[in-house]
This record gives sequence, structure tokens and C-alpha cells, in this order.
Amino acid sequence: MDDEAVIARDRGAMTGGMPPGRSHGRLADEVYDTLLGQLMSLRIEPGSRVTIDVLARELGVSQTPIRDALNRMEAEGLVVRVPHAGYRIPPQITRHRFEDMLEVRLLLEPAAARRSAERASLQQVDGLRRMLGEMAELEGGSGPMAYGAFGLRDAAFHDLVALSAENQIIREALARLHSHVHLFRLHHDTQVTHLAMAEHEQVVAAIAARDPDAAAYAMRRHILRSGERFRRLFDEVKDADGMAAEA
Repeated sequence: MDDEAVIARDRGAMTGGMPPGRSHGRLADEVYDTLLGQLMSLRIEPGSRVTIDVLARELGVSQTPIRDALNRMEAEGLVVRVPHAGYRIPPQITRHRFEDMLEVRLLLEPAAARRSAERASLQQVDGLRRMLGEMAELEGGSGPMAYGAFGLRDAAFHDLVALSAENQIIREALARLHSHVHLFRLHHDTQVTHLAMAEHEQVVAAIAARDPDAAAYAMRRHILRSGERFRRLFDEVKDADGMAAEA
């Protein structure tokens, strides 16, 4: 299955109209998922304007589920309401916010992986393995849509680990960070997908082996290495800005 087919399977509305016959609440959820996918794939660029009527025409739905989805995204800090002008996509995260986010993840996610190794059911372990399989289909895929789809899977993988840890507070805290949305919006880099896959596999192997110490260590190492990869992107932007200023 190619990248476009994989994306279409999971986010059918990403590039076209929404499916008919959905309840209001379900339709709002699908609009939310669609907009999230567009953010991740950089189809909606940072700083761009988003209007309800344009989205309603693009997705083929009424304005009500669009408005509900945007209100939810505003509450989560993924869009900003502009008085009398609709919504706007916020700029990329700052280096300072990135470092703060990394610090919180290092506090929470190794603990979640440790608890997952102790508490995950066999079905949940199988779910983590299936998620790895889905991510492998997208690994190294060309184009920002494939990269964005991988980012959504990455977020879902970490959520599954937190879910299997049976600590709802940790799961809710990680969800509010929206770290994967912000990180994968920074830059389209296929190396991120390749390296993350191997690190995810080590996390799942430790959870499946019921080894809490190894699971916590593997997750901590993954987050640190991920931080190093994305930190380089900030350095590259800084260097580029410096060269532009000297020109």
C-alpha cells in the first residue's frame, strides 16, 4: 500500500469531503482529525488564516462541526481565534517552549513506560506492535502528507503506552502537551521516522518482556535522542537567520 492509500484509509477526509451519514458529534471529531492531519502535514502552514466558511466548502459539511472542531483546537492551543477574522494557525514553537516540553516528557513518559511493562494487557502489547507495523508502512515515505501521517501514528503510539500504564493523569498531561503536533510541524525530515522506529521497537520489546527498568530506560533514551534531532532544527534555523542578516 502506498503512502496516499495509507493516509486515505485513516484520514479519509484529509484531502476531500467528509463522509455522509455521520452524527453531529462524530462529524466534529472527524473534522478535528482532518484539521489535525493537515497541521501535521504542513498543508496548513504556521501563521496562515483559517476560516469556517472556507473549511465548510472544502470538507463538504455545515459550519457547525467546523466551529466545534476549531473551538476544541483553540482550547488546546492548536489554533488562535482572531476577532472578526476567524482563526489563525500559531507560529512554530519557540526554542524555550521546546526545552520545557522536553523536560516534562522526560518526567512523565519513562514513568509511563515503566508502568506499562508492569500493567499492560496482552491485547495492549499486541496493539503497540500493530501500531509499529502501521508506522513501518509510512517510514521514509515521500512528501509532507506521509510525514504528517507518521507523526500522527507517533503520537498515537505514545498515547497507547500511557493508556496501558493505567495512569489517566499522565495520559491527560501528555495529551495536553500536543508535543508531536508541534515537533512534527518543525520540519519535514525523513531521518526522524527511521530513527524513531528503532527506538520505539526497543520500548515495545521491554514492555513485552515485562522489564520495567528496561522500558523506562528505552523511553528516556528515545525522548533524549528525539530531543537532539529536533534541537538541531532550531540550530539550523538560527544559522540560516544569521547568514541572511550578514548578506
